[in-house]
Amino acid sequence: MRAITIPEPGGPEVLSWSEVPDPEPGPSEVLVDVRATAVNRADLLQRQGHYPPPPGASAYPGLECSGVVSATGPEVTDWRVGDQVCALLTGGGYAERVAVPAGQLLPVPSGVDLVDAAALPEVACTVWSNVVQLAGLAAGETLLVHGGGSGIGTFAIQLGTALGATVVVTARSVKHDRLRALGADHLIDYREQDFVEEIRKVTDGRGADVVLDIMGASYLGRNVAALAPDGRLVVIGMQGGRKGELDLGALLAKRGTVAATALRSRPLDQKAAIVQGVRDQVWPLIEAARIRPVIDRRLPITEAPAAHRLVESNDHIGKVLLTL
Repeated sequence: MRAITIPEPGGPEVLSWSEVPDPEPGPSEVLVDVRATAVNRADLLQRQGHYPPPPGASAYPGLECSGVVSATGPEVTDWRVGDQVCALLTGGGYAERVAVPAGQLLPVPSGVDLVDAAALPEVACTVWSNVVQLAGLAAGETLLVHGGGSGIGTFAIQLGTALGATVVVTARSVKHDRLRALGADHLIDYREQDFVEEIRKVTDGRGADVVLDIMGASYLGRNVAALAPDGRLVVIGMQGGRKGELDLGALLAKRGTVAATALRSRPLDQKAAIVQGVRDQVWPLIEAARIRPVIDRRLPITEAPAAHRLVESNDHIGKVLLTL
């Protein structure tokens, strides 16, 4: 088969469409003929040499895909050859075929195109596991989403809205109309406005019950300041750095919680449980058209370097797909 390989760390130009060995599914794995994959920021970090795949994972980038089941291991009973699926991956999505643990497969939701389904697994599992499973967002609460124009952000807006939360979003002003159409109640231009002041304005001084953060260190202090009493801050990215100063007094005064999670390195049983939770709680919302995949554009997989440049520019809204 062919796959995008990374012969050496570097810029987008190092990505190479190369001939590689075919994957072999293990006893509890399924082989998927890939129709599309999506570009995630983790792929950019892996290309740069900053985020190597976990031991035993595929060396090729790609944390999600959609496609058709072409073979199953002897222990697999829930999937059949010919099933249309999408999958959460530890790696290997930028390829013609990928072997996937059966517990990380999802059926393509009704009403969603097979190619477009590649935009769903990583964002659905990341957002649901953090906003719902960990932070416990409830109807009537306020959710603050940073990076609202990203794949994570566009999904979090829709899920928060579907759950009955008030959704406040930080993003460039040029993206505000698109994000408002997805359900965002209040938009903040992080380049021109102080999001702590703005979140207090729109909540009558109370703050956000849940903050979903991709920035890390540079936003840590302000995120704590933006929390409501008993608020929960969940950090899922470090675009603003790894190390920040935490005012424990401010956190104690609010009875606040700070958590940080990563999805890729979780054990198989945890991933399977998250995938099942998404299938049970999120897939019905997608099939009812209350959440939809937001896709900026689709590019052939041979144009992976251009796709990486686009995601690095932050000029996209939603997901950038690579098709086969």
